[in-house]
Amino acid sequence: MALLEKGSKKLLNAWAFYDWANSVYPLVISSAIFPIFYGALTIVKDADGNKISDTVTFLGYEFNNDSLISYVTALSFLIVSIISPILSGISDYVGNKENFMKFFCYLGALSCIGLYWFTLDNLFVGLLCYILALIGFWGSLVFYNSYLPDIAFPEQQDKVSAKGFSLGYIGSVVLLVVNLVMILKYDWFGFDDAGAPTRISFIMVGIWWISFAQYTFKHLPTGTHEGHKITKSVIVHGYNELLKIWKALKTNKILSRYLSAFFVYSMAVQTIMLAATYFAVEELNWGEQDSTTGLIVSILLIQLVAVFGANYTAKLSGKIGNIKTLILIISFWIVICAYAFFIQTPLQFYITAGCVGLVMGGIQSLSRSTYSKLVPEKTEDSASYFSFYDVSEKIGIVIGMFMYGFVAEVTGSMRYSILFLATFFIIGLILLFRVPKSDILNK
Repeated sequence: MALLEKGSKKLLNAWAFYDWANSVYPLVISSAIFPIFYGALTIVKDADGNKISDTVTFLGYEFNNDSLISYVTALSFLIVSIISPILSGISDYVGNKENFMKFFCYLGALSCIGLYWFTLDNLFVGLLCYILALIGFWGSLVFYNSYLPDIAFPEQQDKVSAKGFSLGYIGSVVLLVVNLVMILKYDWFGFDDAGAPTRISFIMVGIWWISFAQYTFKHLPTGTHEGHKITKSVIVHGYNELLKIWKALKTNKILSRYLSAFFVYSMAVQTIMLAATYFAVEELNWGEQDSTTGLIVSILLIQLVAVFGANYTAKLSGKIGNIKTLILIISFWIVICAYAFFIQTPLQFYITAGCVGLVMGGIQSLSRSTYSKLVPEKTEDSASYFSFYDVSEKIGIVIGMFMYGFVAEVTGSMRYSILFLATFFIIGLILLFRVPKSDILNK
C-alpha cells in the first residue's frame, strides 16, 4: 500500500481516529464502570444498604478498599513516570514507532479484557491487569502524540488535534451509553443480574480499542528514522533532557515558580478526578436510588460542563490574565473541597460534580497554555520542556494518590482525604501569588 502524503486528509483522519479508539479506557475504566464495580465488589453492606465493611486482604495485609486502589494507581503512574522519558527518547530516534504504539495499545486493551476475571479471590491478577491497562494507555499516547509533527504541517496541527479530542469524546460516550443500557436493563439481554454485563463492558472496551485502532495503524507511516537501533545512549537521552531542563529552570524565575505551583495544585486536581467515583460509591447514602445510574450521569455531567468551563476560562484569562484566572479557579476548588467534606446525598454530589466540571476543564487547559507561554520562544528543546511538564504532572499524581489512600487508611474515611487535598490547593494558591508579574500572563 502506498504511503499517504504528509498533510493529506486521509492521513490526518486516520491519526485522529485513534482518539476514538482509546478514549473508552479513561471514561469507562478510569472514571465510570470499573470504579463502581470495584466498590460493589469490595464493600460489604447489610440488608438495608448500610456499610458493614470495606476492608480488603491483599498479599497477606488488610487495606481499606479505597486506599488499596489509590496505592495501586500511584504505583502505576510511578511506572509511567519512569518509562515516559525512555519512550520519548525512543520515539524521537527509532524508526518504526508504529510497532511501539501497537505494543502499548494491545497491552492496554488486552489488560482491559483481563479485568473480566477481576474477583476478590483473583485480586492479584485483577490489579495487575488494572496496572497494565493504565501503562498501556499512557504508553501508547507517547508514540501517538509524537506522530503529530510527522503527519501534519504546523498550520494543521491545532485543528487535527482538536478533531482527535472530539472523536474521543463522542466515541467514549457512545460505548458508555451502550454499557449503561446493558447494566441497567440486564434482563433485556438475558442476564440474571448486572454482574455479568458489567464485566462484559471491560471486554467491550478492549475489543473497541483494538478494533478501531486498526484503521489508524493501517495508514500511519512507520517513522522518520527507520533503521536506527535502540542503544544505551538513546534510552538515557530522555533523562538527560529532563536534567537539562531542570538546570535551565534555575535561571528562569517565572517559569520555575509557576511550575512549582502547578506541581502542587495539579496533584490535588488529578487525584480528585481519579478518586471521585470511589468516594461517591463509599461515602454517599444513595437510598433507593440506583447508584450506578447516578454516578455515570454525574460523570457525563462533568464532561459536558468541562467543555463550557474550558472555553469560559480561556475568555476570562484574555481579560484578566492567566495567573489571576488560575487564582480564581483554585480558590473555587478550595470551596468545592470544603463543601464535598459534608455532602451526604446524591443531589449534593450532582451539585459538586457540576462545580468540578466547571473548573476541571478550565484548570487543565489554562495550566497547559500558561506553561506553553512561558517556554522560551527560541528554544530548540520545546519537546523536552513539555516532557518535563508531563513527568511533573505524573509524579504529582503518584504523590497525590498515595497520600489520598494513606489518609483514608489512617482515618477510615475518604472525607478527611478531601480536606487533605484542600491543603494542596491552598499551598498552590500561595505559590501562584509568588509568580513574578509578566506581560504575557497578567493584564
